[in-house]
Amino acid sequence: MKAINIIGLIALLAFTGLLTAQPAQAQDMKIGFVDPRAVLERMPEMRAVQQRLQNFAERKQLELSEKERELQSEIELYQQRVGVISESAREREEQRLSEMDAELRQLQTAAQQELEQRRMELMAPLLEQIQNSISTIAENRGLDYVLNMTTSTGDVIILYVSEEVQNEYDITDAVMRDLEI
Repeated sequence: MKAINIIGLIALLAFTGLLTAQPAQAQDMKIGFVDPRAVLERMPEMRAVQQRLQNFAERKQLELSEKERELQSEIELYQQRVGVISESAREREEQRLSEMDAELRQLQTAAQQELEQRRMELMAPLLEQIQNSISTIAENRGLDYVLNMTTSTGDVIILYVSEEVQNEYDITDAVMRDLEI
């Protein structure tokens, strides 16, 4: 019976030692943080990307506006003739107009997807440069993790950082210097 109590006591002490050892390791971790959106906004290449996206969006909008005007014109013609055409002709015309409307909506969705795809293509090299710089700086500073300060929509993730910690672990400015911004 005493042997079981001694084994239990040893196991309890070992378990307690493991519990206290874990936080000590966590305290040794160095976690940095960065605001990649701030870096991205200051990159000179970003202006060119934004201009290209704007030009692309304007071209797509012109195409969609032309299709929309065409549909509107066809609807107006139909409304003028609806009282003098047969029931079967009216049904065919309504079906055709419905198909034109569906095609326009499909083109709008496709244009939005193309714009997003284009944005991703143009942004990928910039994001890769930022990621490479973050990795380099994190390695040089011996950081174990680097957190993003904001979401892609701009919501803040890190709500508070003391000035001391910010001075030591915010690598946003270091990334900008590395990228020569």
